[in-house]
Amino acid sequence: MNIIFPIYGFIILFIFNALTYKFCTKLKLTKYRQDKMFRFTNIIVLILLVTSYVKVLNAMI
Repeated sequence: MNIIFPIYGFIILFIFNALTYKFCTKLKLTKYRQDKMFRFTNIIVLILLVTSYVKVLNAMI
């Protein structure tokens, strides 16, 4: 479990970053707005991954 979840998290972050990039290019956002969008998306996804990891750990106990 300690090896699988970080790999899963990396894949999820990669997918969300790819989708965010496509979204930013489609809307033709400025570099400043793109940075804000990526920061927001990465923080939200990271929070979701951490909470799901804690939930999985609690379920295993």
